[in-house]
Amino acid sequence: MTTSSALDSFLDKWRTRWPEWSVAEPFVPEAQRLRVVAWFALLKEFDDILNIGGDPTPADAKLAWWGEELRSWAAQRSRHPLGRVLEPLRAPWAELAQTLPDLIDARAVPVDPAQALAALRAYAAAVAAVEAVIFEAAVRGDTTTPVVLQTLAQRLHEAGVAAVPRALLAQGEQDVTQRWGQQLLRDWPARVAGPRPRRLYASLARTRQQAWVQGRELKATPLRTLLRTWWAARG
Repeated sequence: MTTSSALDSFLDKWRTRWPEWSVAEPFVPEAQRLRVVAWFALLKEFDDILNIGGDPTPADAKLAWWGEELRSWAAQRSRHPLGRVLEPLRAPWAELAQTLPDLIDARAVPVDPAQALAALRAYAAAVAAVEAVIFEAAVRGDTTTPVVLQTLAQRLHEAGVAAVPRALLAQGEQDVTQRWGQQLLRDWPARVAGPRPRRLYASLARTRQQAWVQGRELKATPLRTLLRTWWAARG
C-alpha cells in the first residue's frame, strides 16, 4: 500500500518517539509492518488524550470524535488517515470505541494501585481484542494486564505525581513517582502474553521503565535492543 503524506506524518511521529522500533521491526512479518505502526500510532493518540495537561476540553472533544470514527470503521467507513490502513481489518472497533470514555475517568488520581489498574482494564481488554485480530494471533494468557501496565507507565512518565495513587502519596515519602514506577515494574513480566508485535513493544517500553525508575538515561544500543527483542519475539 502506498502511503499519503498525512498518513506518513502520523506514522513518523510514532517512529520518532520509538526509534528502537527500527531494530525490533524485522521480527514482525513484512505484511503486518505497516498496520503495526499504524495501530501503535493510534494508541499514541489515545495516550496523548489520557495524559493531557491543562484544560482537557479540547482533548475530550477529540476523544469523542475518535469514538465516532471507530464506529465508522466498524461500518467500513473512515475519515482519518490511519483508517486507510486499519479500517479494512475486521476488528472490534465499536467495542474499543465504547471504552474510550474510560480514559477521561482514568485521569483522576486513583485511590490505590488496584483502582489505577481497574480504571483502565476495560479499555486494555478492548485494545487486546483488536490486536488479536489485526495481528492474526490466537489469544493465550493474560493479554489485558500488559496493556494496562504499559499505559500506566506512559501516564506516569508524562503526568508525574498526578498519576500516583493517593495511598502512596499519603505515606508522605519522597520520590513517590519512582515508587509507583517500581511497583508497576514488579508486576510487569519481562516477556508478556499476546501477539508478537505487542510482546516486542512491551519489551521496549519495559526497558524504558527500568531506566526511568533507576533515574538513568536509556542506553538502548542496537545490539542490546536486538537481543532483547529477539527474546521477546520467541514467545
